[in-house]
Amino acid sequence: MKYYIIAGEASGDLHGSNLMKALCKEDAHAEIRFWGGDLMQNCGGTLVKHYKERSFMGFLEVIQNISKIFKDIAYCKSDIASFNPDALIFIDNSGFNLRIAKWAKEHHFQTSYYISPQVWASRAGRVTAIKRDIDHMYVILPFVEDFYKKYDYKVDFVGHPLIDAIENRTNVDETIFRNENNLTNNPIIALLPGSRKQEITKMLAIMLSVTDDFKNYEFVIAGAPSQDYEFYKPFLKKKNINFISNKTYDLLSISHAALVTSGTATLETALFNVPQVVCYKANAISYQIAKRIITLKFISLVNLIMDKEVVKELIQDKLNTKQVKKELKDILTSPKREQILNDYKILQQKLGGKGASEKTAQFIYKRLKK
Repeated sequence: MKYYIIAGEASGDLHGSNLMKALCKEDAHAEIRFWGGDLMQNCGGTLVKHYKERSFMGFLEVIQNISKIFKDIAYCKSDIASFNPDALIFIDNSGFNLRIAKWAKEHHFQTSYYISPQVWASRAGRVTAIKRDIDHMYVILPFVEDFYKKYDYKVDFVGHPLIDAIENRTNVDETIFRNENNLTNNPIIALLPGSRKQEITKMLAIMLSVTDDFKNYEFVIAGAPSQDYEFYKPFLKKKNINFISNKTYDLLSISHAALVTSGTATLETALFNVPQVVCYKANAISYQIAKRIITLKFISLVNLIMDKEVVKELIQDKLNTKQVKKELKDILTSPKREQILNDYKILQQKLGGKGASEKTAQFIYKRLKK
């Protein structure tokens, strides 16, 4: 059968690649065309457009690139019509995907959504459009299933794909890894500043402002696959600052603590049992708009899933050198450190176990056969 998958950003590329592998196991004759990234491309199929070409952060950045976005939407519709897939699969990336979904439903394509848009965070009115345009929704967070029940919309909770992505990776030898990447023997504080240039620039300046206060630790920047070394080079000015590109999981597996930009990375860090401080700072106008439409108590997935503050969130003005220094000190030693690690164990139980990609692929394929 023919599958058309639309994913955006690095996390969508990761989950899309695992879904592609699972679909090919279910359907030996699967023909896949997709919008995604390098990981999905490595699985075969045909890449239509790379997410790096359409990665915009915040309301202002979207407005500034609105003409390009509308051209991409028009091209995507035309490409879907030409390919004529049996199933159209959306992964996160709601601003783009929900527009395509409305058109797709009007043209009688079967629509599936893997990893729900964050309607549980803001603009819950979009549930009406989702019920109209999405035939099958596969959610990866337990509280999202409960959210949709309130709107009488049946969804399938499949567990979180990060569990598989982390468990299926090859473990690294710490000594070899440190030698290969010119790291010292000091305990590591991982810095995960995000994947887009705008957010990386904002985050790293503040994250690195505390390095002189922790000279017995090595701060290691996790380089995003979407950015090259030259972009990070200006940040590597001190002896206890290092850089590793496209090896975030290996880095987290040997880290003692982390400073993490809000997003999927907060959950990844927790699944590696690394105590963290969550950081977020947006364009001032974008932040003011977001603050008025987002209805959540927390911004990090860790705290949202646990429905309490497990990890400290430093947002906007609270993200400053003094606060980062204070919160980082707290998580380097007990009792705060032990409390976080104990909460991480409960978090993993709530996430529903292994096999999210496989479960989703099975649902999609079986429903197609019916």
